[in-house]
Amino acid sequence: MARTWTSAFGRACGVLLDAIVRWLALARINPNVLTFLGLVVNSIAAFLFGYANSDSQARLFFYAGLVIIGSGFFDLVDGQVARARNKVTRFGGFFDSVVDRYSDASQFLGLLVFYARGERFSYVVLAAFVMISAIMVSYTRARAESMIGSCRVGFMERPERLVLVIIGALFNRMAPVLWIIAVLSTITVIHRTVHTWRQTQLMELGGDPKTHAA
Repeated sequence: MARTWTSAFGRACGVLLDAIVRWLALARINPNVLTFLGLVVNSIAAFLFGYANSDSQARLFFYAGLVIIGSGFFDLVDGQVARARNKVTRFGGFFDSVVDRYSDASQFLGLLVFYARGERFSYVVLAAFVMISAIMVSYTRARAESMIGSCRVGFMERPERLVLVIIGALFNRMAPVLWIIAVLSTITVIHRTVHTWRQTQLMELGGDPKTHAA
C-alpha cells in the first residue's frame, strides 16, 4: 500500500512538472532567464542568512531553507524547458554552471555576514573556507575533464551541499553542517586531484585512462 501511494504521488508530481514545463515552453520563456531567476531566489536566501541575528536566527534560517528549496524548482525546469523548446545550447550549459557557482557562493556569503555580525571569527573563517572549497570541487572536475575526459569521483557535489544547507537551515544546525561540508569537500578535491594525477600519468605512459578509471 505504501509503495502504491508513493508511486502515485511520484506520478502526480511528474505530471504536474511536465505541465509546468509545457506551459513555460509555450510562454516562450528563455531557459537562461529561468536559470538566472534561480540565482535571484538564492540571493534572497543569502539575505535572510545575513540579516539574521541571535534572536531571529531560527526563524530566518528556516525561511531561508524554504527559499532554497524553492530555488530548486528553477534548477529542475530550466534544462527541461530548454529541451522542450529545442533550445539546448553549449552556452546554456556554460551559463547554468556559472550561475550555479554564484548561487552557491551567495548562500555561504550570507552565512559569512551572519557570523561576522555576531563577531564569531572562527565561523567567519569556516564559512569562507566552505565557499572556496565548494568552488574548488566544481573547478577540479571541470579542469580535470578538460584533460582526461571524465572526473566524476568524489562525493560532495552541489546536490549534496544543497541538501545539507537546507537541513542546517530548517533545523537551525548550520554550524555542524558547515564542518561536514568543509571536510567532505576537501576530501573530494583531494580525491579528484589524485585521480587526475593517476590518469595523466597513464596518458603520458601511453595507456588508456578510461580502462583505469577509479
